[in-house]
Amino acid sequence: MGLPLLPLLLLLLLQGPQIGAQEGILHASRDGPPPSSKDYCITYNSSWTSLPTTLSNATYYRLENLSSLWLCSSSDVPSTGVKDKALAVLDGNCSILDKASIAQKNGAKLLLIVSKNGLVLPANNRSAHKDLTIPIAFVRYGDMISMSQSLGNSITVTLYSPALPPFDYSMLVIFLISVFTVALGGYWSGLSELEDLRPSPSGGEREGRRKKDDNVTFTPVIVVLFVVICCVMLLLLYFFYMWLVYVIISVFCLASAMSLFNCLSALIQNLSCGRCRVSCCNKSAEVRLLFLAGFCIAVSVIWAVYRNEDRWVWILQDILGIAFCLNFIKTLRMPNFKACVILLGLLLLYDVFFVFITPFFTKNGESIMVEVAAGPSGSGEKSGESLVEVPAESHATQEKLPVVIRVPRLEYSALTLCGMPFSLLGFGDIIVPGLLVAYCRRFDVRTSSSSIYYISCTIAYAVGMVLTFVVLTLMKMGQPALLYLVPCTLITSSVIAWKRKEMKSFWNGGGYEIMEHVDNAANEENNIITHDEPQEAQ
Repeated sequence: MGLPLLPLLLLLLLQGPQIGAQEGILHASRDGPPPSSKDYCITYNSSWTSLPTTLSNATYYRLENLSSLWLCSSSDVPSTGVKDKALAVLDGNCSILDKASIAQKNGAKLLLIVSKNGLVLPANNRSAHKDLTIPIAFVRYGDMISMSQSLGNSITVTLYSPALPPFDYSMLVIFLISVFTVALGGYWSGLSELEDLRPSPSGGEREGRRKKDDNVTFTPVIVVLFVVICCVMLLLLYFFYMWLVYVIISVFCLASAMSLFNCLSALIQNLSCGRCRVSCCNKSAEVRLLFLAGFCIAVSVIWAVYRNEDRWVWILQDILGIAFCLNFIKTLRMPNFKACVILLGLLLLYDVFFVFITPFFTKNGESIMVEVAAGPSGSGEKSGESLVEVPAESHATQEKLPVVIRVPRLEYSALTLCGMPFSLLGFGDIIVPGLLVAYCRRFDVRTSSSSIYYISCTIAYAVGMVLTFVVLTLMKMGQPALLYLVPCTLITSSVIAWKRKEMKSFWNGGGYEIMEHVDNAANEENNIITHDEPQEAQ
């Protein structure tokens, strides 16, 4: 059962920061009468360019529209010059830093990269261009055409980026969703454990209940294999994103529909209505479960069809994501604390390596985790190849990996023309610590510990999430949440076990081995009784 689940577990590979482009506003105005102005969305790299936060503090430059040229050599500069002007050039054929270097040498004050592939985040290795000071921003090709048609040829432009509020309520919503999911998943796993421990009249019924639960145990060997597969999958996504992203979307649709069915069927199992059954091909099923299956499939299909509609489809993605995380926390079982330490420790190293170490090896100086999380940035920027011209598209859609909880930034209305901005949290930041919380809950059940481990680990997870948001707010950049969640949960669980003098049993899994031995003995006893019954009858 473990191997078929591994493709679904690949959805956990993004525990790190979910990064989007820094967005700003291009304010264009017409010089001559009648006065007119218009705003357009731009993306820029805040580590390269510092933009004013208000329009009143921005500096205006006359626009030199060269969006039909690449500016890959000085011969593309018009004879009239571009000194003290804002320069708009076409993306592709060479690096944006080479374009910026030529523009700066010719006296330009602002460089707009006109993109036919949608807005992307400027990213490249600036080690060979340390003297660049010119602001660089991406603007859509369709927006430049609209600007020329509505404002004419004599245009002045400026850039600014409204300041984000220090705290957005979307963080609170994500905090509540993550803590609720981890706590409920751990509690559900404890109920499953109680079901396993409930005395049954016969070994056959006990075995049938275990098959129905269909749980999977993560041994240390499987844990190591899982992390290796995650690393391989992340590298494959880095190099073949445009194809594999659709595989991930398809797997997510299937897995989330199944997870939603499992969660809702657990809620309705005690209801009396709809228990009548229908039979077909020597198989029968409850009517209510058939309707429930149809509903779950419909929700997943609707999400797949409208997945790029930001205004409302994030609600469906979050519902499916919560069900996905709950089902996996309940289904995947850690046999002991040792396996939990190995899993969380290896995934923490995986997170840190692919976020902080890989920028030293990539051509554009960006981490592999960020590149995969944000999607392919600049196509030719990463490969160094020339971009192929495509028809102008003002709203080019870039597929994203659906492995995140998404909540719109509730106080970020200034940049609505750029689309709806979101705060994001990867599924892995919920499921991975959630497996430890679930183990603590099952250990409480096995040892009758009054939920001390479960409650303490859940609180530690909440504290780790708060630390993540604090650092995110202070550093103003995406954070690998496991960097804070793993130490908080592991240290708290260890301290509780040490204080209660239960570290040995907590490390080795408490009564798991004993209970397995008892179960085997019970099954053997049942088999002996079964074999003896015919002899007694004779």
